[in-house]
Amino acid sequence: MKRIITVIGARPQFVKAATVSREFKLLGIDEKIIHTGQHYDANMSDLFFEEMNIPQPCYNLNIHGLSHGAMTGRMLEKIEEILIKERPDGVLVYGDTNSTLAGALAAAKLNIPVIHVEAGLRSFNTGMPEEINRVLTDRISKFLFCPTDAAVENLNKEGFRSLPVEIYQCGDVMQDAALFYGSKAENESTILNQIGLQEFVLATVHRQENTDNPKNLRNIIQGLNAMNRLIPVVVPIHPRTKEMLNQLQIVPEFKLIEPVGYLDMIMLLKSCKMVVTDSGGLQKEAFFFEKNCITLREQTEWVELVQNGFNILVGSDSNRLMEAFEFLKAKQSDFNIDFYGNGQAAKIIAETIYRI
Repeated sequence: MKRIITVIGARPQFVKAATVSREFKLLGIDEKIIHTGQHYDANMSDLFFEEMNIPQPCYNLNIHGLSHGAMTGRMLEKIEEILIKERPDGVLVYGDTNSTLAGALAAAKLNIPVIHVEAGLRSFNTGMPEEINRVLTDRISKFLFCPTDAAVENLNKEGFRSLPVEIYQCGDVMQDAALFYGSKAENESTILNQIGLQEFVLATVHRQENTDNPKNLRNIIQGLNAMNRLIPVVVPIHPRTKEMLNQLQIVPEFKLIEPVGYLDMIMLLKSCKMVVTDSGGLQKEAFFFEKNCITLREQTEWVELVQNGFNILVGSDSNRLMEAFEFLKAKQSDFNIDFYGNGQAAKIIAETIYRI
């Protein structure tokens, strides 16, 4: 394959694309990027392209703020038009967003091979839109790049070895990014001066099952408020979460800041004492920067982090959240273990695609 269309639309995908696009360029692979517009806040989109030197999108669809069905359908329509025009050798998608599924569906229906980076992950919770997206994307993909052994095993259990697909365990491109941009963040980020804290817990809340469920959101804020009385809590506030807090008149006692770029997030991760999140990507990034993590979900795709004691699942229960906090703040974890490829994932992906 020499010509690739990459479909991205959300913050974690910008980070992943930065690593693979850099390797594509080194190999002379012609890549064109479609940005669906799923994350439209400037700090969640434009800033990432600027500070990570991601190639500017050839197409920006500006599709956001819709229901899951409307968003995915409109993306599918627009991406199909572009693929008919461009006729690439393959379409590359990342992760588990609506942009991922729309890109994969558009390509598959045009008989263009789908390349899925971050294939094989499963939370086994079909109530999560992300789980539906990743399962369906895997099933219509031709090339499946898995970040972990557990992801490969999931595909094997689902019978993928009997399908006309190619499965690769490549490691995780998010670790590539963390290693590559770590020193750049130290030189360029000013976020620590802005927040003015020596010790803090870094927290994020954005998953639909938490933000759109008033009971869950109230419980999580209650837990974070309790934690904030013991150690300052810093939350880069997601636009959806901010809107729901205002609607429900929930008052956080902790420090809210605007969404941050990747370099600022790296510095927050490097400097915090612990991470609390419902983000899949941030669970791993906590590990990359040697921080224990509390996850505001009942399941996670990153089972190796839970199994090895780096991550505790608490759902939206404020009591479980505080119990996990008390346990982890005294825990000395040994992060000297390789789950995710030690920074070689993007190179493996690009070189494999180049040979196909």
